[in-house]
Amino acid sequence: MNEASRVCRAFMLPLVLPALLVPAAQSAVAGGVALAPHQAVYEITLERSTSASGITDMTGRMVYELAGGKCTGYTQNMRFVTRVVDRNGASTLNDLRTSSWEAAAGDKMRFFLSQYRGKELTETTEGVAGRKPKDGEISVELTKPANRALKLGGEVYFPIQHSIALLKAAQDGRRQLPARLYDGSEQGETVFDTNSFIGNALPEATALNGVPEKLRKVAKLDSLTAWPVAISYYEPEAKGTDAAPSYELAFRFHQNGISSRLLIDYGDFAIRGELTELTLLEAEVCGAGK
Repeated sequence: MNEASRVCRAFMLPLVLPALLVPAAQSAVAGGVALAPHQAVYEITLERSTSASGITDMTGRMVYELAGGKCTGYTQNMRFVTRVVDRNGASTLNDLRTSSWEAAAGDKMRFFLSQYRGKELTETTEGVAGRKPKDGEISVELTKPANRALKLGGEVYFPIQHSIALLKAAQDGRRQLPARLYDGSEQGETVFDTNSFIGNALPEATALNGVPEKLRKVAKLDSLTAWPVAISYYEPEAKGTDAAPSYELAFRFHQNGISSRLLIDYGDFAIRGELTELTLLEAEVCGAGK
C-alpha cells in the first residue's frame, strides 16, 4: 500500500458521516446523532520523521466534502494532494481523489478512487458493495482495476457507519470500539481490522485548541462536545497476533461529526492535519412523506 492511499483512508474514516444498518450500530440512529453536511480544508505537514522513513519533508492539503442526507443517501468527495521530499532532495507529488455514495439504510455503497503521481494516473478502483438484509453479508462487484466479485462475511462497517457508531459510543461513555471496515481501498479487496479508543469529553478550551478563531462558530463548534479519539489500523493478516498496528490516527471528534487536530503516526514518521477552512453546506430537504 502506498503512503498516499494509507493517509487518505486514515483521514476519511473520522470525517465521514451518518447512518447505520449493522446490528451492533443500529442504536446510533435512535440516539439522534445530528451531523452537518460541510466542506473542510486541512493543511498537511510533516510532524516528525526518522532516517528509516527516507522522508525529510511533506506538505499538502486535503479538501473533504459531505453532502446529502437520510433521503438521498450521503455523498463524499475528497482530494488529497501531498508533496514528499526524500533524503536526496527529490520531491514527488501525490494526488489521491475519492468519491463515494452510501445509502442511508446502510445497505449499499458505491466508490471510486484514483491515484496520480505527478500527472500520471497510477491506480483506479471502482465498484459497488451491497449488504444482504438477513445475514448482513456484503457482496462487492468491482469494475476497476478489473472485473471481480467478492463476498465479505461477518460484521463489517462501511466508513459512514463506523463514524456514526464511533460518535454514539462517545456519547454513551464507551472507551473502546473494535470494528472491521470496508471502504473500497486497496483495489477494493481488503477489510481492515481497527480498534478505536475514546477519551473523556474535552473542556471547551481544549476542544477548540488549534481551531482558528474564525471557524469556531461555524457549525457551532464552540458549543458542541468533542472527544479525543485514537484509532489503530491493522492489516488483515495481523488479526489475532501481537503485531503492531500499521498506523494510528488521533483526532478530536466534534459532536456534529467534524474532526480537527489530526495526527497520523506510522512509527517512523507522522503527519499532522490542521483544519484551516470550514463551510457548512445546504442541508437536504426531504420530499413529502419522507
